[in-house]
Amino acid sequence: MVDEEGGQLGIMPPYEAIKIARERGVDLVEVSPTANPPVCRVMNYGKYLYQLNKRQHEARKNQKSIELKEVKFRPRTSEHDFVFKRNHVIEFLKEGSKVKATIMFRGREMAHRNLGWQMLERLVNELAEVGQVEARPRQEGPNLTVIIAAKKPSGKAPKPAGQSQSKGTPPKAHAASAAPAAGERPPAGPAAPVPNSTAPKPVAP
Repeated sequence: MVDEEGGQLGIMPPYEAIKIARERGVDLVEVSPTANPPVCRVMNYGKYLYQLNKRQHEARKNQKSIELKEVKFRPRTSEHDFVFKRNHVIEFLKEGSKVKATIMFRGREMAHRNLGWQMLERLVNELAEVGQVEARPRQEGPNLTVIIAAKKPSGKAPKPAGQSQSKGTPPKAHAASAAPAAGERPPAGPAAPVPNSTAPKPVAP
């Protein structure tokens, strides 16, 4: 048996453990039923459940769910509609969602699937800056689909224009030169770079 502070109270019959818990005004909770002998702890079970639910709620709140949006096209979608739907795809990707682009074929359009492939290729190329293909385009029955995910940042900072740095060599700091004399032009030089677990159950009396 373990007390509220984690101290050992020793091995005792269940009725004695329940008696101690009642005297202290708390609950007797079995925390390790598979141990030999089983381990019980005296605690405020209601307070424990409240804290457990609060931690689980915080964990769920910090989890970011990714939704799968679907945008549908037709092989003969007009230029205006194509641009309109493409902009919707860009908005979804910037929100962090994945997008399933679907080209729907109906009737005689099935004989011109090359138009759908061309449209899908154009869409992927125009989304190259914000999205990347997660699953290759494939034919699903009469429809042609592709899944596009938001592009992850590379994490590499671009080098300043006009600056070349050999690989593996850290940039060196430049000391400020002395001020030029009156009427003297300063020498030209390169600018310096700008730096849900299962809760234990109370023991019934």
